[in-house]
Amino acid sequence: MDIMTKAQRSRIMAKIRSKDTKAEILLRKTLWHLGFRYRKNWRKLPGTPDIALTRQKIAVFVDGDFWHARNYRKRPGDQIASRKKYWQKKLARNVERDKEVDDALTQEGWLVLRFWESDIQKDLEACVENVLSYASPRRRQKTQPARKTST
Repeated sequence: MDIMTKAQRSRIMAKIRSKDTKAEILLRKTLWHLGFRYRKNWRKLPGTPDIALTRQKIAVFVDGDFWHARNYRKRPGDQIASRKKYWQKKLARNVERDKEVDDALTQEGWLVLRFWESDIQKDLEACVENVLSYASPRRRQKTQPARKTST
């Protein structure tokens, strides 16, 4: 049985992306081509959203299926064979943190949208439509000129 050293595990973990994943780039580029302007990985907001539509106050997160325990929301880490307790604790905390970030952003008046990376890769159009359904009404509210009243 081959046991990895701590340095080998660190090297592997360092290669895992926390931003600019393929799914995130795909969603961002599509929104950009539709005329949406945004901030990416905006640190001014809790949780550093992957995409922040500042004019519409919409925070978009692209969650990795593994890291945010998509198929194991009740018991995160059950899919892991080795170091099970470590992974259960780590993934459960990720799920918990997601809820805390959602609450903090909502309290600040932001709408939070979360997409699974596999959903973006399988059906990008549906994910974009979801964003558009929320962004378009907010967009119209802010871009409509004020009415002039006759006196």
